[in-house]
Amino acid sequence: MDVNFHIPDFLKHFRLNMVLLSTLEKNKEWFRDGVRIASVYGAFPPALWNGGRAALGTCDERTVKEVLNFYNSKGIPCRYTFTNPLIQKEHLSDQFCNMLLRAGHNGLNEVIVNSPILEEYIRKNYPKYKITSSTCKQIRDTEQLCAELEKDYNLVVLDYNYNNDFEFLEKLPHKEKCELLINACCEPNCKRRGEHYSSIGAEQIRFNEYLHSPSALTKPFQANEFKCLSMRLPLYKTTGFSTHISPEAIYEKYLPMGFNQFKIEGRTLPDINVLENFVYYMIKPEYKDLARLEMLAKLTANVKYFK
Repeated sequence: MDVNFHIPDFLKHFRLNMVLLSTLEKNKEWFRDGVRIASVYGAFPPALWNGGRAALGTCDERTVKEVLNFYNSKGIPCRYTFTNPLIQKEHLSDQFCNMLLRAGHNGLNEVIVNSPILEEYIRKNYPKYKITSSTCKQIRDTEQLCAELEKDYNLVVLDYNYNNDFEFLEKLPHKEKCELLINACCEPNCKRRGEHYSSIGAEQIRFNEYLHSPSALTKPFQANEFKCLSMRLPLYKTTGFSTHISPEAIYEKYLPMGFNQFKIEGRTLPDINVLENFVYYMIKPEYKDLARLEMLAKLTANVKYFK
């Protein structure tokens, strides 16, 4: 059975992901059985519809098309994290986000959604996209989650608090559609998670307003004041969380139960932290040091990856 990993971020970690994919192609024997990169998720800044993590900055259409082409040429979908919970109808006409959808509207790429308003708009205007239901919905009700799994979603990313509730997981329908967030940095049962998502969504909207205002020429953007110490926790600070899923558990527990979709978070982490997650989850123990050194050497080499 394929072990499908959904990895961050198609732009911020472009070089790292290029190294990972090259290593997987050339040194497949280093990798655990069945490892497959099923998608690369993220956002091209300053996408107003983006959520989950802030995407501040700018990006041109040429870069968008080159990035999409790189992954798509390898048969790998890019998944837009269009999970801003504050989207309203007036935001649907955003030119940059619509350009992104047009650029990737080839039947391979995907979108992660949170807002019903945005989901309806995408389904109507860009029907070739596979739609994933976001963990940002924080669905903790059993009946609601089962109903979500019956809907026309390609995948449903479960709330991370379900990760090791095996009695609950065993009862879920459509386990093949369930995506598990395996390295969550949030504390279990975080009470501010929803507030944080809304804060990030508001910041993304505010940043887009800033870019189109005269102040963008005269003063810097004031970033979000929301404080969360967990956001940048490295992997080995989170392995003791009750929500953590180890690589051994993937093979010994989740795969036999029928779960084979696994999300690695880390969109805003430094490359080296995300690399360690890749090594931890994907590389066989006896090859970890060799693979880590090889990928670090490639990552730090002076290679130009765009013409």
